[in-house]
Amino acid sequence: MKMIRITILLGVLASAHSFCQPLSTKTDIKMKLNAGIITPKLKETKEFYLNHLGFGVTFENEFYLLLHTPDGGSEISFLLPNHPSQQPLFHKAFGGQGMYLTIEVDDIDSIYKKIKETDISIKIDIRDEPWGDRHFAIEDPNGIGIDIVKYSPSQEN
Repeated sequence: MKMIRITILLGVLASAHSFCQPLSTKTDIKMKLNAGIITPKLKETKEFYLNHLGFGVTFENEFYLLLHTPDGGSEISFLLPNHPSQQPLFHKAFGGQGMYLTIEVDDIDSIYKKIKETDISIKIDIRDEPWGDRHFAIEDPNGIGIDIVKYSPSQEN
């Protein structure tokens, strides 16, 4: 009888252990992250990302906008609030605070120059950080801070 109890206890412990593990420690699970922002400003958002950052339209309808980076490697979506096709979880509009995006680029200085030639307000002027990054920040029509950065190894030793 004691042996049966130990076996059951070991089975319960093994189940609890597997429950607390991540989905997988393997790299065979493929995932793609697409951040989405709920906003009433679909038109302004589309114009901003296309005209100033070179994004393209992957898909668009009257309530949803899916954009991709110039190289097509990443996407971001925008959804009208309170749309009847969506579940209540996806109805409330983004409040304009507590979110940022980072866009990694190869030629930070040419992008900075291009942005400076527009009416977009530079929120953080271009700068070199002690850890090696060179970046500046702007804000999209929804109040989302966008850090545009060229990652570089630190020159400090």
